[in-house]
Amino acid sequence: MIDIGSKKPVERVASAGGTIRLRKSTIESIRKSEVKKGDVLTVARVAGLGAVKQTWSIIPYCHQIPVEAADISFEIREDRILVRCEVRAFYKTGVEMEALAGASVALLTVWDMVKYLEKDDSGNYPETGISEIRVLSKTKMAK
Repeated sequence: MIDIGSKKPVERVASAGGTIRLRKSTIESIRKSEVKKGDVLTVARVAGLGAVKQTWSIIPYCHQIPVEAADISFEIREDRILVRCEVRAFYKTGVEMEALAGASVALLTVWDMVKYLEKDDSGNYPETGISEIRVLSKTKMAK
């Protein structure tokens, strides 16, 4: 683990995002709240926020960061959903891994909740895909 003992805490903000491509019919089911497992975006938001808080426990060299705020938002398009996770903390190291974890888990949760709508006759997912998971922004504000 990297020694951050001598670093001074500053406000840090990071946002990360990604995309899940889905069938248009699946998007329509999400919009109409017709998915069997429930409200897809609400559950994905809760799962993503839980991942933000647990990032240190699943990525071996991450510090346990006192997250002060986190939010996950969604943009529904015709054949995909864009996920954005923003995390803020006043600490000695950045929060980009927390933002990436939140976005990733939110995307995986969407997939899990709609997979029965996405499978083809052989049980595969030819139209479904998660992509473009990346850090969108990262700032450090000295006080």
